[in-house]
Amino acid sequence: MRIAVGGIHIECSTYNPVLNEEKDFRVVRGDALTAAPYFAFLKDYDATFLPTIHARAIAGGPVARSTYERFKGEFLDRLKPLLPLDGLYLAMHGAMYVQGLEDAEGDWIAAARDLVGPDCVLSASYDLHGNVSQRIIDALDMYSTYRTAPHIDVEETMRRAVKMLVESLKTGVRPLLVWAPIPVVLPGERTSTVDEPAKSLYAMLPGIDAMDGVWDASLMVGYVWADEPRATAAAILTGTDRAVLEHQAKRLAQAYWDAREKFVFGSETGSVDECVAKAIASRSHPVVLAESGDNPTGGGVGDRADVLAELLAKKATGVIFAGITDKQATDACYTAGTSAELELVVGASLDTHGSKPVKVRAKVQFLHDTADLADRQAVVVIDGVELVLAAKRRPYHNIADFTRLGIDPHAAKIIVVKSGYLSPELAPIANPSLMALSPGVVDQFVERLDRHRKARPTYPFDKDFAYQPEVFLSARSISR
Repeated sequence: MRIAVGGIHIECSTYNPVLNEEKDFRVVRGDALTAAPYFAFLKDYDATFLPTIHARAIAGGPVARSTYERFKGEFLDRLKPLLPLDGLYLAMHGAMYVQGLEDAEGDWIAAARDLVGPDCVLSASYDLHGNVSQRIIDALDMYSTYRTAPHIDVEETMRRAVKMLVESLKTGVRPLLVWAPIPVVLPGERTSTVDEPAKSLYAMLPGIDAMDGVWDASLMVGYVWADEPRATAAAILTGTDRAVLEHQAKRLAQAYWDAREKFVFGSETGSVDECVAKAIASRSHPVVLAESGDNPTGGGVGDRADVLAELLAKKATGVIFAGITDKQATDACYTAGTSAELELVVGASLDTHGSKPVKVRAKVQFLHDTADLADRQAVVVIDGVELVLAAKRRPYHNIADFTRLGIDPHAAKIIVVKSGYLSPELAPIANPSLMALSPGVVDQFVERLDRHRKARPTYPFDKDFAYQPEVFLSARSISR
């Protein structure tokens, strides 16, 4: 069995003005792809996997059209000489938005289908915060998505997608693919699978998988910060028994719809002012304060200084703030050197209309030793705040993100991160956790976002409407 592997993985807020370009992606090509950690599991399957290209970036703004077209062109150029193929596995995210191109994954997957032809079997894995469309479903044969948020089942999901593909090729059985769109699109911070009702909804999936005629049951939350028609939740099932697939898709969709008003934030929330005040007053430590509106892993810019300004105004002490993206301020610290004191203007370096910068006097405490100018990170002390400055957009979700900069998060009174729900490494040390419903391009108050292209009606933008699940087959399923 000859199976090609490739894809593109990014989440794009259409409200974020900062374009993603080629420099923002980590790209693996050829043999480096199958050797990459994300794809190392492929060796466990009895097939010949033929790598093409895989491009991955943290969430952000739209992808520049020229960047997308280069990646897509290279993918197709690498795919063409491998033909004919038995199968193609696409590792995607599902919430990519490209300048001037809605349903970018639909464009990518449809182009792949056109090239490999109707006899090649296509399988895809997705993030549950991706968005799907009939065009995407029509080009695929099987589909699987993450079942956890925070995402701790990435490899497990990729394995499900590959296992289905290998089994289909071994047996010659070609599955059906059905989906039921659900007119609900909520932030991931209100639909974490750690909390109810998402926890119980996703607990339904293994039982559905075990039913005769079902290969995989997927439930999509969707990506709310994409202002395009396909931004919606969905139930998607792969299998061989059409009646069972349709019934379970409707059952899942109805269950999600019925729970729509029960989704809540899993941690205590408040405004920036309220959360900073609670963090300062807390008798237990470390308080982990998530600045949700500027979360770079959700599509935020990562350069806002609103929370920093409030911490300084309230004279907070014992604070670790990781971090703010500001290349100019970071470079200034490297020029000054460790122990230097300097005046800095911090924040609003990428989205100059989104927030206001803060003028501070800072002492350089630590400089990350790197030859890569884009990887520069500086730790500065501003009164009672240890602030991490970064030359590029990045999250600080793992303990190692702190310790490599000479910071011990366990010793802090307050830890501020630009995040939504906390990562699996930060959540256990939070005592307690707070989520600031802060302004930004991934605003948790989604109802106040501009809506020009989203489908109508869609909850929570629209409230007073009825819904009955309807199931749609893929074009390839109809033809069987």
